[in-house]
Amino acid sequence: MFPLYDENPTRITPYLTYGLIGMNVLVFLHEISLSERQLEQFFELYAVIPRELSASFSGIPINQPVPEWATLFTSQFLHGGWWHLISNMLYLWVFGNNIEDRLGHFKYLIFYLSCGALAAMCQWLIGMNSAIPSLGASGAISGILGAYIIRFPQATVVSLIFLFFFVTTIRIPALWIIGIFFVQNVISGLTSLQQAARMTVETGGVAYWAHIGGFVFGVILGPLLGLFKRDDY
Repeated sequence: MFPLYDENPTRITPYLTYGLIGMNVLVFLHEISLSERQLEQFFELYAVIPRELSASFSGIPINQPVPEWATLFTSQFLHGGWWHLISNMLYLWVFGNNIEDRLGHFKYLIFYLSCGALAAMCQWLIGMNSAIPSLGASGAISGILGAYIIRFPQATVVSLIFLFFFVTTIRIPALWIIGIFFVQNVISGLTSLQQAARMTVETGGVAYWAHIGGFVFGVILGPLLGLFKRDDY
C-alpha cells in the first residue's frame, strides 16, 4: 500500500514542499556519485554521530569543519538508499502540502526543520555513545504526519494497492495510514530499547525513536505555530 495523494484542496502552491523534495533528491544524487570511502566521510561530516554530539555538548572539541549541532539539520537531507529516499519523499509529497498551506511557507520551514532536529535529539538520547550515523528526513516527515493527523482527522488518501498481479487505487482514511505508521514505530522502538538494555555492542537499524519523537513534536509544534488558525474552505 503506497499513498499517492490526499484530496484536501490547498490555497497556496507548496513551493517549500517541492523545494525540500528537490534538495533531498539532489543531495542523494551527489551521494551516489561518491566512492564508498568518500560517502563514509560525507556521512561523518554531515550526519548526526551521537557520541560526537555528546562530546560537543560536553565542550570537547571534535575538529570537524561542520559544528556538531549543525548536523541536526544537515542530516535531514541525507539518505541511506533509494528506498529510504523514495518512501520519505512520497510521504512528504502526500502530506506536506496541506501542512505548508495551513502554516504558511515560513512557519512551515521552521516546523519542518525543528521537528527533524528534535527527532534526531530523541534518537540521540537513546544511544548517546553510539558511533552509528543517524540520517534521513524521517523525523521531520513524522512531524508532518503528527500535525496532519490532528488537523485533518477525517481526510482520505488515494493509495496504490497491489493484489498479486492486479494493481488498483482506493481511498483510505489518512488516520489509518498514519496510525499504522505510528503503531509500528512504537512497537519497533520499544523492542529496540529492550535490546539495547540487554546488549553492550552497537547495532544498526532504523531510527525508530526519531520517528516517534518527530511525530510527537509535530502534534505539539503544529498548533503552536498556527496550524488551526486558517479556516477551511
